[in-house]
Amino acid sequence: MNRRKAGSNAEDQAVMFLEQAGYKIIKRNFTFGRIGEIDIICKHEGVLIFVEVKARMNHEFGPPEASITRKKILSMKRAAEGYLYINNIRDIPCRFDFIAIEYIDGMTAIRHLINAL
Repeated sequence: MNRRKAGSNAEDQAVMFLEQAGYKIIKRNFTFGRIGEIDIICKHEGVLIFVEVKARMNHEFGPPEASITRKKILSMKRAAEGYLYINNIRDIPCRFDFIAIEYIDGMTAIRHLINAL
């Protein structure tokens, strides 16, 4: 499976996970020019949430959380600001969540880190 397909499958799983937890999905794969991308934008209990999804097949490069660098955080924040600007959204609480998915030994583990960035 290529990386793009694997990433899309992980995002599909994250969307199902969030929907089962009562989150309303608003947008997937939002890009703001070359500034950055948000994997999932959703709403839950009046909060607008920007979600980054990372999946790993092994720990060769560490757990999925290890992929969140300062550069990634900055690009997500800038993309989120772009989303708010484009959609003229003001005065709504926002947060950044992270969903880590691991496929190890035939098992799938999903971790939802709330307000992670």
